[in-house]
This record gives sequence, structure tokens and C-alpha cells, in this order.
Amino acid sequence: MRYTALAVDYDGTIAHDGVVPPHVVDALKRLKATGRRLLLVTGRELPELKTVFPEVGLFDRVVAENGALLYRPASGEEEELGDPPPPGFIETLRGRGVPLSVGRSIVATVTPHETAVLEVIRDMGLERQVIFNKGAVMVLPAGVNKASGLAVALGELSLSSRNVVACGDGENDHALLESSEYSVAVANAIQSLKDHADRVTAEKRGDGVLEVIADLIENDLARAQPARPRRSVVVGQDAAGENVTVPAAGVSMLVTGGARSGKSTFVIRQLERLAACGYQYCVIDTRGEYLEFNPAVVFGTRQRPPEPAEVLTALQKPGVHAVVCVVAVELGKRPAFVADLMRRLVALREETGRPHWIVLDEAQDVPDGRDVRSQLADEPAENLIHVTSDPASLPLDVVAGAGVVVARGASAQEMLATVAARIDLAPPAEADRAPREGEALIWFRRARGAPLLVQLPRRDAMKTRESEAVGRVLRRA
Repeated sequence: MRYTALAVDYDGTIAHDGVVPPHVVDALKRLKATGRRLLLVTGRELPELKTVFPEVGLFDRVVAENGALLYRPASGEEEELGDPPPPGFIETLRGRGVPLSVGRSIVATVTPHETAVLEVIRDMGLERQVIFNKGAVMVLPAGVNKASGLAVALGELSLSSRNVVACGDGENDHALLESSEYSVAVANAIQSLKDHADRVTAEKRGDGVLEVIADLIENDLARAQPARPRRSVVVGQDAAGENVTVPAAGVSMLVTGGARSGKSTFVIRQLERLAACGYQYCVIDTRGEYLEFNPAVVFGTRQRPPEPAEVLTALQKPGVHAVVCVVAVELGKRPAFVADLMRRLVALREETGRPHWIVLDEAQDVPDGRDVRSQLADEPAENLIHVTSDPASLPLDVVAGAGVVVARGASAQEMLATVAARIDLAPPAEADRAPREGEALIWFRRARGAPLLVQLPRRDAMKTRESEAVGRVLRRA
């Protein structure tokens, strides 16, 4: 399961004129029965919400006041995520005749009173932000919005935003949708939200959300791909200086090259970029090349085998990445050990959608790799990275499942030819020269085009070059 949670706005999204229709409630119950979590993210104040929506307990968490208040329906606990309005602010606004609704942190009014609100904020020297939503004017502490509130709720539930589908309709839903992995604007949403959403529903409000729920239950949105790719990862620049990008999800990679060609270095940089986008990874390290990879928690050493249960416990937290060093596992027992670990990782992925990426380093060191790949037989060949110096030794389905092939070192072109022969394809057109240090040949295999000679970014330059822009290369993956 990739999408493990649904986050929805209330008014104009699941509710019509402040009321959620019974058939929408029933659909939410059906979705929850699949094991997915439900989160309600609304600008409403909590007492009012409880009054108009008695089924609020259906949700695992409620983010109210546009991100400033967290409510746990199961326990009835409430937690303020923002500061209360500054002293004198309310009195000053009311003294100027501004109609107000005051929550724990939020202060709300309607247009055209935003002018008075902004003047009072300016005159009092306050650090408050104003958020608009279809005629509503909300005043909140700086930095508080639906995305910030949702992040707190997801953290409590050990969920990653990279597994969340979010639905909304108004101006204040931009942050919510942008923070999610798959964003949905219902048909009645404002145009700017539709322009940036991954999907716009055919129906309005709750009936539009029902479309998404149906696809989640039926196929986990596999047949409802985003209108435009997001969170692509820049891996380098081509000869023309244009960014070369690969998707951050939905594709698998094969990284190959001779000894000391820089395969592991490329993978490490790729994992750093994926982690920066919020994706969790687990590396199965057969040679101890990732023992010093500081962002990850390392399990096992060259002398001590790892304990799979410890790995799985750590990966329950979305922000934890893992390196599993199997060097100390006896070679004869290694295939069974890795196969068992892979089984457990696949089960965790089915339950939580994570780890988002699984890396098998020096895959040829695991005899009979089919035992490993078979654990993924019911999974799409996505979000896997196999690293090898001998692609001819890998199972056919591993090589065939790789949409992106990365080759490094002097033998890069030969490695690509080996990959092509393994799956009965004509060898790709040769590049002008072999990649040098800091370069790689990247073959978007399904596009059947020539490999690209790519200049890989230096580590200190990566952050400035990371972007979500989708280049022409992405469409080839």
C-alpha cells in the first residue's frame, strides 16, 4: 500500500453548507476499514465543528483552527499548536467594529474587514499572518497553517506525508495540498488550487472525494496518476547544461559499474536527495560500504550480524533511515537472511507505505538473488535500487524492472550493453566517450533513447540544484 492516509478539508470539501452527507460518511468508513488513517484539517474552531459534525470521531486526528489546534477524538485530548491572540488585539478590532470569532489561537472575520485587521497588526507591531479562504479572513501566529498542523498529527501517528492524499477547495488549502504526496482539488475548488493539484475531481465537494476514495480502495490510485509529476530529483546536468531528473517515486533503478567506479557514491547522493524530499530508505549493505553513512542508523557491523527485528522497529518512525550491514552473516546463510529481511520490509511497506526506497548494494553478492526478488512478486517493480558490478548475474525480472540504468566508470558502455542483452534489447547507442570522474551514463530504458552523459553535482552544490522542476528527461522514465 502506497497511500496510507487521507487528509481532507471540511467546508466545501466533504461538507456542503456545513453538513457532511451520510453517503460521504459511509465512504470514509469504508476507507478506514482498509487500514488507512483519516485526518480532518479545517479552519473551523473545534466546539463549532463538534456541533455540526457529530461523526468527527471517525477521524484519527483533527487539525482545527487552520493548523493551530490538534484534537485526538479517541481520547478527547486537545493540544494548542499556536499562541493565543496578543493582549489588546481582540479589543482593538472590536473597537473598530470588526465582527470576530475567536478561538484558542485563530481570530476570524470576513471580507472586507481585512483592511482593518492588517492595519491593527501593523499598528501594534504584531507577528501575525492573515490567511484568506473564500471570503473568510483568518489571523494566525506566524508559520501556522494546515501543513504545519498536519505534520504534527502525522508525527503522532508515525505516518509520512509522502504517503498522504490530501483534498481541499480553498485558498487556505494550498499548504495542505503542497505538503501531501498526492493532492486533490474538488470540482468546486478555486482555480488556483486546481491549477496546482495532481487531480481535479469530476464532482463537487463530498462526491468528488468519493471518486478518490473509490480509487484508493480499488487500486491505491495506481490508475489515477498525477496530472503532472512532482518531487523529481535532479541527478545532474547534460551536455547542454539542462537538469537531468528522475522521479522520486514510481520507478526502480539499476546502478552498475566496475570496482571503485563510484556506484555507492552515486547511490549515497541519491539517497540524500530522496531523504531531503521526505522519503525513507533502507539499504542492505553486503560489503560494509555504508557503515559511515551518518544520516542513517546502522544495524550490524563487520563482526556482528544485524537483528532484523531492531531494523523493523526503527523503521516504524518515518524520519529514521536504516543501513543493514550483512557482512558478518555467513555467506551460505546470507540468501535466506536477506530474503527474510526483504519479506519483513515488504510487509512493513504494505502496512505503512515505507520504507519508500529499498537498496540492495552489490546485489551479485547475494547468491541466487531470485530468492530476494521473489519477496516482491506481488509488488510493482518500483522504488528499488539494485547496485551491481555484474548485471549479467542478476535475475531477469530485476533487470527488466529497472526503468533507469546508471553506469559509471570506464566500463559504463559495456555495462549498458550487458543490461540490454540480458533483456533481449539491442544495445543502446554509444555515448561519445566513457564517463569520467564525477560523471555517469544514465539510460532511461523505456524511452529507448540513447544514454545521457551526465555531470553529477558536487555534494556541496546539490542543495542549490535540487528542484521540483520537471525536465524533458523525466518524461522518458
